Amino acid sequence: MAARQGERPPVPEALPVPIVDAHTHLDACGAKDAEDVAEMVDRAASAGVGRVVTVADDLAAARWAAEAATWDPRVFAAVAVHPTRTAAFTDADRAVIEELARRPRVVAVGETGLDYYWDYSPPEAQHDAFRWHIDLAKRVGKPLMIHDRDAHEDIYRILLEEGSPEKVIFHCFSGDAEFARRCVDHGWVLSFAGTVTFRNANALRDALAVIPSYQLLVETDAPFLTPHPFRGRPNEPYCAAYTLRALAQFKGVAVETLAAEVASTAERVFDLPRTTDREPSGRGA
Repeated sequence: MAARQGERPPVPEALPVPIVDAHTHLDACGAKDAEDVAEMVDRAASAGVGRVVTVADDLAAARWAAEAATWDPRVFAAVAVHPTRTAAFTDADRAVIEELARRPRVVAVGETGLDYYWDYSPPEAQHDAFRWHIDLAKRVGKPLMIHDRDAHEDIYRILLEEGSPEKVIFHCFSGDAEFARRCVDHGWVLSFAGTVTFRNANALRDALAVIPSYQLLVETDAPFLTPHPFRGRPNEPYCAAYTLRALAQFKGVAVETLAAEVASTAERVFDLPRTTDREPSGRGA
């Protein structure tokens, strides 16, 4: 069992329509250079995960992600300082994030938000940094990618107080159906990771049921949150294919249908070029 815990899950059969892994960490998965990135994204493509958004959580990761997005046309980046790292978030740090956020292959400001699970940054520092990232997303005209851990109501309140950007993504959505409905009513997009497949995730699956496909994304958050039945083993972008198939099962729709709809949502939200001639999914759930 110990040996299997260190093994990547098998690469699944390719999805019938390629999707986007809306949130991953290629550097934390072990990628260091262009060759590593190409190998990882090739593996994802073989499972029908054609493009990825690699996400930063500190300044070094932000610089790396923005650079990695220039190495392969299938890779895009999001940059921010993670809420657990905001205890000393200086003006110089903010200038670096803003410069990176304006680069053309950086498609979102994130992950930012609030984290009340870990006691690494005081709430006041997290709130201040979150408000700054909200303003940055509006100034650069890119989606805001939110990290929300045990902080639903404060996230919601601050978004309304500041005025949310045009596009908001709740990465690794962790709320219940009632919170999902409120987010959907504001037009925000909810992204689901492998957690929705866990056996104890009934509340997440209830939330999924109220989210229309044009407000739904799929992600890995790799190397974390590997979907069932591979929980605890290393995650990679190709595993988004497992989660997509589970989402289709939970929503009672064909895998091909949901893959096309989620891909269209990702292209719209991140302003990515379309890779197929499929029609937009419209307002169907």
